[in-house]
Order: sequence, then structure tokens, then C-alpha cells
Amino acid sequence: MAETLDPSLAVTAFLMKDASNWWDDINASLLWQDRIFHILSFLYGIVSIVALVQLIRIQLRVPEYGWTTQKVFHFLNFLVNGVRCVVFVFRRDVQRLQPELVQHILLDLPSLAFFTTYVLLVLFWAEIYYQARAVSTDGLRPSFFTINAVVYTIQIALWLILWWKPIPLLVVLSKVFFAGVSLFAALGFLLYGGRLFLMLQRFPVESKGRRKKLQEVGYVTTICFTCFLVRCVMMCFNAFDKAADLDVLDHPVLNFMYYLLVEILPSSLVLFILRKLPPKRGITQYHSIR
Repeated sequence: MAETLDPSLAVTAFLMKDASNWWDDINASLLWQDRIFHILSFLYGIVSIVALVQLIRIQLRVPEYGWTTQKVFHFLNFLVNGVRCVVFVFRRDVQRLQPELVQHILLDLPSLAFFTTYVLLVLFWAEIYYQARAVSTDGLRPSFFTINAVVYTIQIALWLILWWKPIPLLVVLSKVFFAGVSLFAALGFLLYGGRLFLMLQRFPVESKGRRKKLQEVGYVTTICFTCFLVRCVMMCFNAFDKAADLDVLDHPVLNFMYYLLVEILPSSLVLFILRKLPPKRGITQYHSIR
């Protein structure tokens, strides 16, 4: 007697097959590859312009303060997103560059700059936290520069070894290293963002400014912790699973999802949350309690 197939299972199997075909068709299409990479370029361009406009507004507001942490943060956002925009415009040409090391540098260097940009925010919060607790902050900035110097030195060393002798294992090691760097950044946001949030929550004076700052720190901590944690997980898959390789042209959908979730969306949200301009010189932001 012929075995009958459950209609619901048949429909599910058909839909799964159809979804798989859709995914594979887009990945294999040169037209869709170019479209998706150009969409990424357009989105990065918008974020870069927004960061530049905000930097100009801050400079016009307080030109006498020089390069503050806020200005450097927006400048680095402009730079990182601008470079990404250019790379994705010429993504197909980048893939043809030789030696292959040049491809890795063009794709990975903006990721390192993204790490520096947001670790700068962790530094800013750490300084606020320790100053509020009357603890010396003299060692924070040297630590920030040392951590970045170590990260860049290790990554450059890996690139030089790859240039001297291209070994597939070193490519995997480079990706695992960056996964570790991303995890470090995620923990930094959790540690100092969480500490600052709890400190503001326990602040005895209730005010509109305190509530806004509490929301700002809470939102940015959540966004950045999630973004770097997702990046860490994705880089691990990228290192060990060829189906999750982000450095090839025939994975445009995966590239779109990855860069949207770990760079474009977090940058856009953080720039929006931190859009408030600093007070003009001579205007006292905080008043003593009488």
C-alpha cells in the first residue's frame, strides 16, 4: 500500500526548497551582487555624511575646545563609514586585487578603526565613572592607546606574515583574533556602560537631565554590546565555515545582513542617540544644589 505524505510536511518542504533556491539565485547573480554591495555603499555613505554634519555642528558650537572626545568620535565615524562606502562601490575590483593580502587589508582595516571608534566611547564613560568616584583617571588614556597599539601591531604582524608566506591557517587565525577583539569590546561596554548606568540610577537627585543621560547610556550600552557580540560570533563562523565566508563576492546576502547588523545599524542608532550638541562656552550645564 502506497505511503501517503502529510500535506503540511509537503508544503513545508516546498517552501524550504523555494527559500533555498531564492537565496542561491541571488548569491549567484552578478547583477544582485552588485546591487547589494551598492546598497551597502549607499547606506555607509549616508552614515558618513551624518557623522560629518554632526562634527561640523559641534565644531561651530564650541570651536575653542579643540579636538574633544566627542569630535574625535564623530570624525572616526565619518572616516570608517566613508572608507566602507568607497570599498563597497568598487567591491568587485577589490576582489581582483593582488596580492590577496591587499583585499584583506581593505576589508579588515575599517573593522579595526570601528573598534577604535567605539572603544573611545568606553574610555569616555570610564573617565566619567572614575571622576565621579574621585578616583584618578591618569592611567585610562595610556591604557586606551596601549590596547589599540597591541591590537594593530598583532594584526599588522599577521598581515606581514601572510604577505611573506600565504598560509590558510593564518587567515583563520586573523579572523579568530578579530573575534576576540570584538568580544573584548563587548565586555568593555558591559563593564563601564553597566557601571555608569548603575551609578546614574543611584544618583540621589531626580531631574530631566539625569533621566535622559540614564536612557542614553542604557541604549548605547545595549546596542554596542549586542553589535560587538554578534560580530564575535559571526567572525567565528567566518573563520571555520566556508558557507559563512564574508570575504567573497558570492555571499552578498550574508554580507548585507552582517554589515547592516554590526556596523550600519549600530552606528546610525548611536549617532542619533548622541545627537545632542554640547553647551556653549559660558553656559553652565550643571548647577549646585542649595
